[in-house]
Amino acid sequence: MKIRPKVKRVIGLTGTPSSNGLMDLFAEFKCLDMGERLGRFISQYRVNYFVPDRMNGPIVYSYKLRSGAEEQIYEKISDITISMKALDHLQMPELISNEYTVYMNDEEAKLYADMEKNLFVPLKKGEITAANAAALSGKLLQMANGAVYSDDGEEIVIHDQKLDALEDMIEAANGRPVMVAYWFKHDLARIMRRLTEKKIPFEKLDSEESIRKWNRGELPVALIHPTSAGHGLNLQSGGNTLIWFGLTWSLELYQQTVARLWRQGQTAGTVVVQHIITAGTIDKDVMKGLKNKDMTQNRLIAAVKARVTHGR
Repeated sequence: MKIRPKVKRVIGLTGTPSSNGLMDLFAEFKCLDMGERLGRFISQYRVNYFVPDRMNGPIVYSYKLRSGAEEQIYEKISDITISMKALDHLQMPELISNEYTVYMNDEEAKLYADMEKNLFVPLKKGEITAANAAALSGKLLQMANGAVYSDDGEEIVIHDQKLDALEDMIEAANGRPVMVAYWFKHDLARIMRRLTEKKIPFEKLDSEESIRKWNRGELPVALIHPTSAGHGLNLQSGGNTLIWFGLTWSLELYQQTVARLWRQGQTAGTVVVQHIITAGTIDKDVMKGLKNKDMTQNRLIAAVKARVTHGR
């Protein structure tokens, strides 16, 4: 924003304009028009178009749109906004999205339920405590994946259901390269231990050499973290299967990670995205949340969509 007044023309490009809802648009459009359309201050933007949603006393955790505000926002930005979807204008492979459900046994499910209800679980290896709802969400995601950090930072294994499912999926790939997205450090450690134990070759996609190996089809399994490899990498040459071992609440990171394979240049006719979901856990809520956010983003795209006709 400091240099923006010195720039005569700005074109903003994004594949995820409102990954967490229409509140995201404020900063993007302020960089474009210096606040002409949506206002100069986000506080005024909130007052004009949103009302508090989840609150704890005077503290507001989230906002929801006022009645009719969505259409008003689209109208405000429509004169400087065009939106085009890759599917409408590019030859894209078919995208197949599946959920592979795994089930905890009774003892594992009870541990999870106790944590969800009490925000606290005492174990032999250490205590697990969540100070608030946000911390609880993180702990439950970890437990759904099969391990959790204790209050002392120690890794405590809860179950191996997702690891077993991942092993089955890699075996079913029958030698075809598979990309695996993980979220927590203990996810990575446990996946690496299992793959090493089963003598399955793998590498983390965190260097130029590992990326070259993947794109040459030399890696049976590539491990990827959405925050470090979710943007800008061309990985479509190495394979067409992505497995989500651990999910993320961030639609932007989710979509950008999927787009590493589902993009122009993908030689396979289909891209398969598998989600390993632990039944009865927060995994289902995350999947639902991602779909709902996608609906918001798709409504934005549809509202300002540029219909480019052939030959124009």
